[in-house]
Amino acid sequence: MTTAGTGRPYDIVLFGATGFTGGLTAEYLAAKAEPGLRWALAGRDPRKLEAVRDRLAAIDPTLAELPLLRADTSDAASIERVAGAARVVVSTVGPYVRLGEPLVAACARLGTDYVDLTGEPTFVDRMYVEHHEQAVRSGARIVHACGFDSIPSDLGTYFTVQQLPEGVPLRVEAFLRVNGMFSGGTLHSSVGIFADVPGMVRAERERRRVEPAPADGRRVRVARGPVPRARAGWTLPLPVIDSQIVARSAAALDRYGPDFTFGHFLAVKRLPSAVGLALGTVGVLAAAQLPPTRSLLLKLGTPGEGPSAERRAGHWFSLTFVGEGGGERVVTEVAGGDPGYGETSKMLAESALCLAQDDLPDVAGQLTTAQAMGDALIDRLVKAGLTFRVLSTTSP
Repeated sequence: MTTAGTGRPYDIVLFGATGFTGGLTAEYLAAKAEPGLRWALAGRDPRKLEAVRDRLAAIDPTLAELPLLRADTSDAASIERVAGAARVVVSTVGPYVRLGEPLVAACARLGTDYVDLTGEPTFVDRMYVEHHEQAVRSGARIVHACGFDSIPSDLGTYFTVQQLPEGVPLRVEAFLRVNGMFSGGTLHSSVGIFADVPGMVRAERERRRVEPAPADGRRVRVARGPVPRARAGWTLPLPVIDSQIVARSAAALDRYGPDFTFGHFLAVKRLPSAVGLALGTVGVLAAAQLPPTRSLLLKLGTPGEGPSAERRAGHWFSLTFVGEGGGERVVTEVAGGDPGYGETSKMLAESALCLAQDDLPDVAGQLTTAQAMGDALIDRLVKAGLTFRVLSTTSP
């Protein structure tokens, strides 16, 4: 069990609680954290932090005096104080590629565990290159993508692999169905990714240059095509960070076998919908390249804003995994409610609680959720209302 960051005044500090998803994460902690958790809110505007605290006190009156810490990504000393005061820091402040590095750097240096919601491959790769080795030395666990990006994919694949034989080549394909909205912050991060594809390629290349190959000659591949046709409709490859996260879990953990392949797809019922989504993605990618059209895209959502609780209540996601290996086939499912807000804030909060309170593998550096928390986090998420289940198995 990693002991980095012990002896500090706070178990968890939530940075970015005044934003929409940050506020939902704070509310989740207020409602679900066990008594005795030492936690605090951090942000750059004291008055907004006080307003969040007042909202939390309505959930739990004992939080009326919840500590508030001033922190601004442009103020290195304030970020250092936050990282030095916590065992685990939670960040919902994005776009991460622009605002995230100071906190990651401070946590890696001071041995503070860190979780965030990023889905930005460029940011994750840059943080590995710049801060992984420092985190290994300090004992810090730096765990990115602890929301809908990419916990269902990462832990769902981990769960599926555990149902298959050991020591044989394995293949897992994931098929996503979703009904929901994504936050303004996610929109801004996504446009940033599309606008700087060359930067993303450079960051990935630099990471490959310094990252060790999988141990024991293990092979890990991401299947990008051809596009399969699912029984219930049509599928499109998903160009999101999840595949990279799953591949890193497979490279790090022996349980994924000597040869592992992963595919990640969006499932839609009708061919016209699939074609429309594909053309829409190409259109957004093209629009993100030019400043005028990029500005129009960014106006479609504002960071810090989101839909009402009533609207979120009708949202859901289902991720079906088909795993094969050693002559066996298994179908599993990870499912939950509102992916972009409700379940994301739940997953982020439970990740932080898991790092702060559970007995976990003794690992450090930049890690995936499967690598850092695995079964312990699955257990937490199931108790919190997410579904991890086996739908069917087929043996020879």
